[in-house]
Amino acid sequence: MALNTLKTTLGFLRTLVGKYTPIEFSSDSLQDIFNYLEISESITTSGQPTEKQFALVKAAGFDNVINLAPHNVENSLANEAGVLSALGINYLHIPVDFGNPTVDNFSEFSSFLKSLENQKVWVHCAANMRVSAFIYRYRCTVLGEQRSSARKELSEIWEPFGVWKDFVS
Repeated sequence: MALNTLKTTLGFLRTLVGKYTPIEFSSDSLQDIFNYLEISESITTSGQPTEKQFALVKAAGFDNVINLAPHNVENSLANEAGVLSALGINYLHIPVDFGNPTVDNFSEFSSFLKSLENQKVWVHCAANMRVSAFIYRYRCTVLGEQRSSARKELSEIWEPFGVWKDFVS
């Protein structure tokens, strides 16, 4: 297993400890959101933010959030849509099955992201694995970026395997 994939897996387990125990790992910094990764001035990605961290996302000027994790993922927020609505954040939920990312999932994601071209967008899933693969594919196939350039950010999160290796090919 690649080192960054292991780091992401352990970080995901840490989010579960934070969700199900009184131990608090979050802080008042965007950069401390699990697997935070700024892709550009307008696109930032991460694992699942907490309710408190979504307030930081809004304060940083993000008016759009895309969530690629299903609602039943262990570290998900029970009412993410309501939390974001209360903050005045536009929300799109595309529940991507980790074992079966589809062309339709990617098409919906690409269409929405393209429609927000000049706006700040926060894209997250449970651990930033789904998201980093979607962003990588988007950058290569929609924006026409060089694979080597886009690969750098993908590799900071994980080394895709199984269906995800095919998805990013």
